[in-house]
Amino acid sequence: MKGMVFTEFLEMVEDQFGFSTADKIINDAQLESGGVYTAVGTYHHQEMVSLVVNLSKETELTVPQLLVAFGRHLFTRFAAGYGHFFEGVKDSFTFLNSIENYIHIEVRKLYPDAELPTFEVQKYSEQEMIMIYKSERGFADFAQGLIEGCTRHFGDQLNIVREDLKADKTEVKFLLSKV
Repeated sequence: MKGMVFTEFLEMVEDQFGFSTADKIINDAQLESGGVYTAVGTYHHQEMVSLVVNLSKETELTVPQLLVAFGRHLFTRFAAGYGHFFEGVKDSFTFLNSIENYIHIEVRKLYPDAELPTFEVQKYSEQEMIMIYKSERGFADFAQGLIEGCTRHFGDQLNIVREDLKADKTEVKFLLSKV
């Protein structure tokens, strides 16, 4: 995973739970990196799993709850830092439909070693969208948070129904419908 994901996660932890909590989860995780991340570095995704599990122990929030919250948080950071991806985009469906054929292509130009999930759009209409998330890392809860962050950003009222197609959350169907 790119270091930017780690730095943003730790920033969220500091903002919401305090510096001492961030420091504790890093120390308790005994990370190969030592918990020192650069935005452009690449780190094993298992380090993120360790950090989130330790945060869950500290906060008594579940790992899925924390990953969804982080996804929402990170989307706001993407919107603030990468405004060019949002130019001319009118709603969540338009943005989500652009992930594979525009955003991920641009990300790979900047970070050729990035291991990105795929978001296959199976249906796209004015009222409904079906997306299939696939990733070996199984961070579907994080993907859900990103989707929720997207809908909040655009002010869309969407119903999100999730179906885990694989028990390990490596393949998940999201049915998004306008309310």
